[in-house]
Amino acid sequence: MKFIVVTGGVVSGIGKGITTASIGKLLSARDIEVTAIKIDPYINVDAGTMNPFQHGEVFVTEDGVETDLDLGHYERFMGVTLSGAHNITTGKIYQRVIRKERRGDYLGETVQVIPHVTDEIKSWIRNVGRASGAEVVLVEIGGTVGDIEGMPFYEAVRQLQLEEGRENVMFVHLTYVPYLKHTEELKTKPTQHSVKELRSLGIQPDAIVCRCEYPLSESVKRKIALHTNVPKRAVIDAHDTDLVYKVPLMFEEQGFGEYICERLGLDGGEPDYSDWEEFIERIENAEETVKIAVVGKYVDLPDAYISIREALIHAGAEVGVNVDIEWVDAEELEAGRSEAWERLQEADGVLVPGGFGKRGVEGKIEAIRYAREEEVPFLGICLGFQLAVVEYARNELGYEEAHSTEFNPDTKYPVVDLLPEQREVEEKGGTMRLGAEPVVLEEGSLIRKLYGKEVVLERHRHRYEVNPKYAPKLEDHGLRFTGRSPDGRMEVLELPDHPYFVGTQYHPEFKSRPGEPSPPFLGLVSAAAER
Repeated sequence: MKFIVVTGGVVSGIGKGITTASIGKLLSARDIEVTAIKIDPYINVDAGTMNPFQHGEVFVTEDGVETDLDLGHYERFMGVTLSGAHNITTGKIYQRVIRKERRGDYLGETVQVIPHVTDEIKSWIRNVGRASGAEVVLVEIGGTVGDIEGMPFYEAVRQLQLEEGRENVMFVHLTYVPYLKHTEELKTKPTQHSVKELRSLGIQPDAIVCRCEYPLSESVKRKIALHTNVPKRAVIDAHDTDLVYKVPLMFEEQGFGEYICERLGLDGGEPDYSDWEEFIERIENAEETVKIAVVGKYVDLPDAYISIREALIHAGAEVGVNVDIEWVDAEELEAGRSEAWERLQEADGVLVPGGFGKRGVEGKIEAIRYAREEEVPFLGICLGFQLAVVEYARNELGYEEAHSTEFNPDTKYPVVDLLPEQREVEEKGGTMRLGAEPVVLEEGSLIRKLYGKEVVLERHRHRYEVNPKYAPKLEDHGLRFTGRSPDGRMEVLELPDHPYFVGTQYHPEFKSRPGEPSPPFLGLVSAAAER
């Protein structure tokens, strides 16, 4: 096995996930089997209990683990399906070490960060690589070099190179090269200091990827190469682009793929980006634009809905239209602010995503009612699916007090209620209904037509469900539940006489890919384009 470790410097949030995913694409385009691991140095065991404003979207894997959003980038770019084991956290590592200590595995030893914690990290990385059968394992370390939380992980990958051999372990360091407007120049000093910090930990980078607003000049590349002790050809320009899917092609044009293969002794042959380039061309050649209003409460941080954004882009490429996303704050709708309502009413389609907590719920319900009554294409996901049931019960069945017991435990009409198996659950972390579950689609339904098959596996993340007690009454009044779990739980709803009104209890956005858009998203964008 070969390993490529991606580290970051200067500031966080500059695109290590996209960089790692793009490196994976460089290799997979050469038919090299590749997998990826994201290391998050926080003490949380997983991302499940984090506020999206702090950490962005929680990405759910097929095996039902709540992980970092970068795993979504890996799956989309590399065309792989990852498991929860591909996200390592400090919490997971220390859980294992403490469990071993209590079991007596370290009898007679003083348990320390070195070697016990670092050995556990290396063992995890190697085991994931072996289980995946990959030739190359990408390892991204979250945060920036120098963060105290990340120190055990940097030490572990330093040891990894020593043990596996330099010819088998490569380090790629991502830095930010700021542009000073008053002098009109890109400044390399932050990169120099970042690499100096990395080298003080015993790690010499083999390549420097430079995030910047404008392309690097040859003189800037030479300067960075000189001060960081890497070849000039290994100083890679990663300037701003209008579409993240162009980044692998940007890297390829600079010979980064060829350099990686040479550095690790990989024989990958000529890369094939034909499908990737065709996908990008569809986006760039689209002449029409459809506007989709995404009504949520985390809209100030679009990364909270990153898989939804990408799924809309994938669907737009397939339909041949550009998708313009209008982020609409559900609280502003709830407050009746005219500007928010104007943005909603200008949209060609409405999407209400998943979420937790009461804030903005009534605004989402009003958005759903607007889409239903005005026959605007609508897609509700998870909470959006549940609130579509609440809205229909209130306004079509006359159950004015209908609600979810998540928000009103004493509601007279609990049309959405806690899953029975959740009633005795006390711990919040990792205890929801999570991961891929089968959904049986009703013959003759719109959702069955979109998927083209009877049974689909889709990823879930919820504690509440449509109360089966009210399902017959809802269906008597025109709402159809056209997808159910094998044991009868409501999974999909639709309105037959509406241009497109679909809700899914599951999260279809997690399995959307370039060239393989999620069917519910494809249906939404297609219907919006026909308005």
